[in-house]
Amino acid sequence: MTNNQRVLLIRRHLTAALEPNDLAISDDSHLHAGHEGAREGKGHFSVQITSSHFEGLNPIKRHRLIYEALGTLMETDIHALSIDARTPDQ
Repeated sequence: MTNNQRVLLIRRHLTAALEPNDLAISDDSHLHAGHEGAREGKGHFSVQITSSHFEGLNPIKRHRLIYEALGTLMETDIHALSIDARTPDQ
């Protein structure tokens, strides 16, 4: 699977679970060439997401929602994930 395909899967999973107002996903894998995850074929990604599902949640709980939404992708396709999770009011 290519990282472009992984970005589409990440987008699909997060959109279905968290109904984001805004969602930006970038593939940062090129910045980690030679890194362990890159050698394994997994990607490094950044996610900026705004969703009302994060209302009243601290950053750790927001991240957990994202990890839950991504499910097995976190084991099979994603080596590292940088997260910026906000509510619509932030």
